[in-house]
Amino acid sequence: MSIAPRPRRRARGEIERLPSGSLRVRVYDGLDPVSRKRRYLVETVPAGPAVDREAAAVRDRLLAEVAGRRSHRRAGAAGPGGAAASTGDGEPASGPRRGRRRGELTVAAVARIAGVSAATVSKVLNGRAGVAPETRQRVEALLREHGYQRPEMVQRTPGVEVVFFGMQNDLAVEIMHGVEQVAAENQLAVSFLDVMRQISAGHSWAESLLRRRPTGVITVNLGFTPAQQFLLRAGAIPLVALDPSDQPMGGVPSVVATNWSGGIDAARHLIDLGHRRIAVITGPTERLAAKARLEGVRTALEAAGRALDVRLLRSGLSFSFEDGLNHGRELLRLADRPTAVVCGNDLQAFGVYEAARQVGLRVPDDLSVIGFDDIAYAQWCGPALTTVRQPFAEMGATAARLVLALAAGHPLRQTRAEVETTLIVRESTAPPGAS
Repeated sequence: MSIAPRPRRRARGEIERLPSGSLRVRVYDGLDPVSRKRRYLVETVPAGPAVDREAAAVRDRLLAEVAGRRSHRRAGAAGPGGAAASTGDGEPASGPRRGRRRGELTVAAVARIAGVSAATVSKVLNGRAGVAPETRQRVEALLREHGYQRPEMVQRTPGVEVVFFGMQNDLAVEIMHGVEQVAAENQLAVSFLDVMRQISAGHSWAESLLRRRPTGVITVNLGFTPAQQFLLRAGAIPLVALDPSDQPMGGVPSVVATNWSGGIDAARHLIDLGHRRIAVITGPTERLAAKARLEGVRTALEAAGRALDVRLLRSGLSFSFEDGLNHGRELLRLADRPTAVVCGNDLQAFGVYEAARQVGLRVPDDLSVIGFDDIAYAQWCGPALTTVRQPFAEMGATAARLVLALAAGHPLRQTRAEVETTLIVRESTAPPGAS
């Protein structure tokens, strides 16, 4: 008895309804011969009264294209002089990929869905003026909804842009040195952008970067909205966050110092000196770095069988001299004042120095003080400041290597890099009552 051959299973295609009412049609088109990843033909049908019928027709057309291409391949019809088969989205079926990836929405399709011209969508993607705010928001929302991403093969400005929120003394210079070292090895320039004024004025710093289209962007001490992050991603501009103010979203790679370990080292140093009443002045508690340093101090105290006295805890509005001065005054007015203070950064520590001077206390004889960062002034002040060093140049170099790897299309083994801090013991710490 003969058995009839099993019929070849035919892809049926998928139709997905999007929140906007549009329908996305996807049909499997085999494996990519280079990457061995699945390929799909994808088209989006704008919302409308006949959207279901139109989507079904699109699916049938894409299925026919896939079937026809397979027939040509089996028959050897596509010879050297023949025309390359079309994928249905303007790309050749084989050979070097030009333009956007297979399956990605085109600018023209986004324009149809948004009811605007392709030129308007292009202006949004390039951060150019001439688009009404409401239209810009609608286009950006549709780009996010459909996961649009610009083709990889776009012209980039050969340079890395470092985005700061306020240029904080010489820390910015150290970070720039680290970025420049790596960029120079790759024949790239380095520039910076301080977005404090733009954010205060309600302007989008991401749009100005889209206009310049750098090879990569590194943000420093800066949070960003999902919309800003998406605009850079849609523009094919890789992004890395250095010491981000909050947890980066959407898998954005980040570079941070070991703030928690640094807090442990600072507190353990004071405990080993014999201090029991240890105060803490933090940076803004919504900042990741401030929270990690505080938790490090708590961990060290608890490991020593003590708890942080909440009466000796103060939270700064920023990492500023004024925070250290004002909170230092409060702490030193207490009847049972602290014998040591761990500060959120070196500027706060300098403020505590001044608070101690104003009430006639000497550092470290009457009060031990520890900072965080190890800025240049830490070793020049009197007495020289004990502090936890952050290797800012190394952090900048690490961020530059990550962003250039992304720009080259290399996958990252991890999206969070930690750079080790070091306790630098100088003259601002001593056993309590050393005088």
